[in-house]
Amino acid sequence: MPAERDHQKTPRRSAARDRLLATATRLFYSVGIRAIGVDRVIEEAQVTRVTFYRHFPGKEDLVCAYLQAEDQRIRELVSSGAAATGDPAGAMNMLIEGIGQEICAPGFRGCPFINAAAEYPDPQSSVHRAVLTHRAWFHGAVAEALRTGGHPDPFYGADLVMALRDGAMVAGYLGDSGTAVSSFSRAARSLIAA
Repeated sequence: MPAERDHQKTPRRSAARDRLLATATRLFYSVGIRAIGVDRVIEEAQVTRVTFYRHFPGKEDLVCAYLQAEDQRIRELVSSGAAATGDPAGAMNMLIEGIGQEICAPGFRGCPFINAAAEYPDPQSSVHRAVLTHRAWFHGAVAEALRTGGHPDPFYGADLVMALRDGAMVAGYLGDSGTAVSSFSRAARSLIAA
């Protein structure tokens, strides 16, 4: 799958690329991807148009880099959480807590992957494929934690955790974040205990 290969590529690093990506991350998440043009990213990152195109052939490439950076950030959090707890139940509890903290964080505007999928609904889009790549990995990580924890049906359990998480992300943005976190936490913990 091309999005999976894209995830494996190591981008050319530079201070300008880092500024572009940090600026895009802030703007795409806080305002929306389609609402932000390349010119605004270039201006706020304080780079030239030539510098932008040296690092990203187009906006969609920048959007994919943003999602891949978010994907990597989440993978590292899950990995470090699993290593810190040393047991599947502890890792799942840490994951549930982490999702809750994210939902209650200042400036929370929903899941960046759900937001991107809503703005790029075409399944052939490289952005949409980057979202699906992240979701497949996350589902697999949850299923593996459930499997090693002895859950009787880890893949179905992961389906349920994903649905609960997605719902909590939307509810946390649109409604009371505390209620969303409490509901998610109780439901996810009940599922894990099953």
